[in-house]
Amino acid sequence: MQRKTYTIDATNKVLGRLATRIAVLLRGKHKPDFVLNKDMGDLVFIKNVERIKITGNKMEQKKYYSHSGYPKGFKEVPLKRLFKTSPEKVLVKAVYGMLPKNRLRAKAIKRLSFERPYKVYN
Repeated sequence: MQRKTYTIDATNKVLGRLATRIAVLLRGKHKPDFVLNKDMGDLVFIKNVERIKITGNKMEQKKYYSHSGYPKGFKEVPLKRLFKTSPEKVLVKAVYGMLPKNRLRAKAIKRLSFERPYKVYN
């Protein structure tokens, strides 16, 4: 199986629509011989992720939640702050949520890379 490399310029692309396109490429659903239980996806390289477009009032209203498991360990980070510090994390979270919730998801998200050095944190 040959893996292709796709380079996508994220300038003026809407976050959700770009994330679905990336998820399809990472999963391999665009290939005619796609099988659900095989890891057939391609490599995706994103450029200019800081110029991505976020529509509506999401920049002010959307929040990302996490919990450490300890008492009072609940955290919420607004999209505006996360996008300012690392716009790659916003795109990774969007793509990560669109991939299937199984063992192939961890393999697929590792094939997503960015222009500047970035590590995937879950």
